[in-house]
Amino acid sequence: MESNTPESTVQVLSTAAQLVVPRHADAGALWLSAAKLHELTGWQLKPEGLCKDDACVPLPKGEEPIIEAGRVCASRLWERLERPMLHDAARSVWFLGEDAKERARQLASLEAPDFTLPDIEGKLHSLSDFRGQKVLLATWASW
Repeated sequence: MESNTPESTVQVLSTAAQLVVPRHADAGALWLSAAKLHELTGWQLKPEGLCKDDACVPLPKGEEPIIEAGRVCASRLWERLERPMLHDAARSVWFLGEDAKERARQLASLEAPDFTLPDIEGKLHSLSDFRGQKVLLATWASW
């Protein structure tokens, strides 16, 4: 049985989701189940390759594998897509970013992305809970 201690897991962030997944033996690459990749990024495994909406990326042959034992190497996929990606090995954290065209489309829409944060008592609130209402967001930083 696989342990879920911090040493055996990796935190993966994207603009759409945040997941904690089991660490793969190859610590320099990010391997996810196809279901977790879809949940995190919207990309899903199909017979024609890895697809998101109308875009599909064929699976390469003769290169380092992107699919192995039912898992997808998200870090190799992100390199192939030339999308921003950060990896902090010391903290076991990965971030998979969106490409510039997608970010520009989101900014042009003037629609804030959904997020969830706790209030002072720890109760979680999502921006989508207030859809259709006026919302004032007050932020600050200590730096």
